[in-house]
Amino acid sequence: MKKQFVSAVAALGLLATSAASMAGTLDDVKSKGFVQCGVSTGLPGFSNPDDKGNWTGIDVDVCRAVAAATLGDASKVKYVPLNAKERFTALQSGEVDVLSRNTTWTLTRDGSLGLNFTGVTYYDGQGFMINKNLGVKSAKDLDGAAVCIQAGTTTELNLADYFRQHGMKYQAVVFDTSDQTVKGFESGRCDVLTSDASQLYALRIKLAKPESAMVLPEIISKEPLGPVVRQGDDAWFNIVKWTLFATVAAEELGVTSKNVDEMKSSTNPNIKRLLGVDAGQGKNLGLPDTWAYNIIKQIGNYGEMFDRNVGKGSALGIDRGINALWTQGGLQYAPPIR
Repeated sequence: MKKQFVSAVAALGLLATSAASMAGTLDDVKSKGFVQCGVSTGLPGFSNPDDKGNWTGIDVDVCRAVAAATLGDASKVKYVPLNAKERFTALQSGEVDVLSRNTTWTLTRDGSLGLNFTGVTYYDGQGFMINKNLGVKSAKDLDGAAVCIQAGTTTELNLADYFRQHGMKYQAVVFDTSDQTVKGFESGRCDVLTSDASQLYALRIKLAKPESAMVLPEIISKEPLGPVVRQGDDAWFNIVKWTLFATVAAEELGVTSKNVDEMKSSTNPNIKRLLGVDAGQGKNLGLPDTWAYNIIKQIGNYGEMFDRNVGKGSALGIDRGINALWTQGGLQYAPPIR
C-alpha cells in the first residue's frame, strides 16, 4: 500500500510538472501580447532591419509565423538583435521566447545547453568567399591564408577540422559580428571569409563592389539552421515546431497566402485539417483551430518565405537546391497534420 501511495504521489507530481510546463511560455506570450524573438544583428535574407527598423528575412518570418499562430497577428513580435556569442544565453535566461537566428543544430547544443531545436528552416553548409584578385579556384589552394571568421560559431571548429585534414595552415582573424567580418574582408585584413554559404551570399551584397568577390565551390560541412527554444516547456516546443511544419505542409498541398481562403472550401481532408475547417487540431497545441490558417494567410507557405527572402525573388537569388520539397528532390518534409 505504501508503494502504491508513493507511486500515486509521484504520478501527481509528474502531472503538476506537465501542467506547469503547459502554462509556461505560451501564457507569458499571451499575457504580454507579443513574441520576444532573438534574431541576428543584421544578415540580409535571414534577419535584417531596414532604415526604419522594419525587420525582414526568412528567420524573421518564422518569428512572425509563431506570432500569427499564437496571437493571431504576425506583427506582434519584438525583435532582439543578438550576436553569435550571446544568443544562447539570451534564450536560456528567458530574454527571448524563441531564437530564430541562422543557428546550426548540433549534438552539443541540443544536449548540453538546455535547448531544443524545433526543425530546419534552411539546410546549409560552410563555404569560402575570396577576392577574385587572389586567383584561387579551390579551397585546397588556401594554405597559409588569413581567414576572417565570426566568434562563437560552428564555423571556427569546421575551419580547423578542414585545414588539419588537408595538412594546411591558416591565420584566424576573429570578429564578434558578421558585419565586422565582412568589413575586415573588404579592408584586406584577411584573404578569405568563411561562413555558411547562404551567409556568404548575404554578406557579398554588403560589399561596395560585390562583383569583386566569389564563393568557392567547396562545401565543407552540414549546417542545418533552425529555430531554438528552451528545454522544459514541451507545449511551446510543439507550437514552434509545428508552426514551421505548417508552412511546409501548406506548400506540399499547394496552399498559398493568395489562395488560402479559396482552399477552405477544398474537399481534400488534409487541407481541411490544416486550415481548421475540420476542427480539432488546434486543441492539441493549445491554440485555436485557425492557427495554421493565420500563418499561411499572413506569412505564406515555406516556398513563399524562401523565394521572397533568399530565393529567386530576392537580392540573394539562391536556388532551392536541397531546400526544395522532398517531392522535388529536396529535404523539406512535414509530418502529417492529423
